[in-house]
Amino acid sequence: MKKCRLWLFIGSLFLAAAPILMAQDHSDHIEVGAFADYFRLSDASPTRNFVGLGGRAAFNVHPNVQLEAEMAYDFKRNYTNTFSNGVSTELVNTQFRTLHGFFGPKFQTGSGPFRVFITGKVGFDNFSINNQNATAGFTNTVGLTNGTTDFAVYPGGGFEAFAGPIGVRAEIGDDIFFDHGAHNNLRVSFGPQLRF
Repeated sequence: MKKCRLWLFIGSLFLAAAPILMAQDHSDHIEVGAFADYFRLSDASPTRNFVGLGGRAAFNVHPNVQLEAEMAYDFKRNYTNTFSNGVSTELVNTQFRTLHGFFGPKFQTGSGPFRVFITGKVGFDNFSINNQNATAGFTNTVGLTNGTTDFAVYPGGGFEAFAGPIGVRAEIGDDIFFDHGAHNNLRVSFGPQLRF
């Protein structure tokens, strides 16, 4: 019964604080964006690089704090080779795909045309395999046979630059999923943002 009362009290505080937070005058209440996503799966040997697309939406709870949700789908694998006369890179379809979904706060510097930010989000990483025969060697390397969805955390940071309501955002972070321990993976995103 005490736990129920505690949750009712905490819920009442949030309900009471919501009008105060929403009544603040923000020059930009909401941000939406699309981005290209680079995901470096570090556990595989050799390391695997994936690229895809994603989207995000955020709303202000304070001029320097936003709550943000994002999702990205990595559907291509990147092969990069270094030769004596340069570097070649190629994107190919792969039967192993990743889906990332995260939600959490973003702490930013002010609301001007240029912002630096840090973020800490929680969510999931979903790994799917479309054709077992095509990826048998890869699944043995990574340890997946049928795909999986794992709890994940994402600490990251970056910058945004705006010209009026239109801008760009670059972000880098550590996509850490938990499957028999923590697995750290580099994740980079870049794309346009719209604020209103």
